[in-house]
Amino acid sequence: MLNRSFLESVLQTHQGSHACATLADIERFVSTILHTLFPEHASSRIQHIAEIEEAFLSIENQCRHILKCQSLNNNTCSDTTFSFMQKLENVYVELLADAQAMYEGDPAATSISEVIRSYPGFYAIALYRIAHALHTLQVEGLPRVITELGHRETGIDIHPAAQIGHAFCIDHGTGVVIGATTVIGKSVKLYQGVTLGALSVRKSEAHIKRHPTLEDNVVIYAGATILGGNTIIGAHSIIGGNTWITESVPPHSKIYYPQKLL
Repeated sequence: MLNRSFLESVLQTHQGSHACATLADIERFVSTILHTLFPEHASSRIQHIAEIEEAFLSIENQCRHILKCQSLNNNTCSDTTFSFMQKLENVYVELLADAQAMYEGDPAATSISEVIRSYPGFYAIALYRIAHALHTLQVEGLPRVITELGHRETGIDIHPAAQIGHAFCIDHGTGVVIGATTVIGKSVKLYQGVTLGALSVRKSEAHIKRHPTLEDNVVIYAGATILGGNTIIGAHSIIGGNTWITESVPPHSKIYYPQKLL
């Protein structure tokens, strides 16, 4: 028999919390979005506009259900669901640009369809963009669960609060870490093992910019670590593999290991 005080302690935590959507509910929600936006993720092709409307209605209903599980009142839940549905068009446009960038940047890619269906970088970015849309609506908890689903499947860890421009490319991807206050411009490419992190993990710094900024058209090669909220990698720069960077780099720079500015 388990200790009664332990049982009472567990009961107390339940009584002091609200119900949450199950992980299965959230996985189903994300899968429905991907199935609807991209035939490469669907078990069957949608043939008629009515089917598209039905699919988006399913996304809307699932979103409302998940938000209700977070104890939001009905008005807030409905407003947030409506706003999220409005954001899906932009999510779709951004993901198409991401897929195009991955196809153009990888000689091994045979088609955009292949990128959408099989590339872990695309999958992780797709879940990030869905999660980020919810994050911008001040939804708590759920965005992080969604990006962690991507992390679990791909080994790519993107915080939903990060700000990432369009035509973003993660090649191979395993071990990539993108922190919460990271800012990434347009047409940026990261390879596996890249860390965009903080110089300090002190809790007191939770509300300041702790992670780097990458300007447009930056390429970061495998294993590079870039740290610090004041660190800016200038536009059109190339950062070589296994470099360790804690200071800003001017635009059009090339840095390689042993660290040297060209």
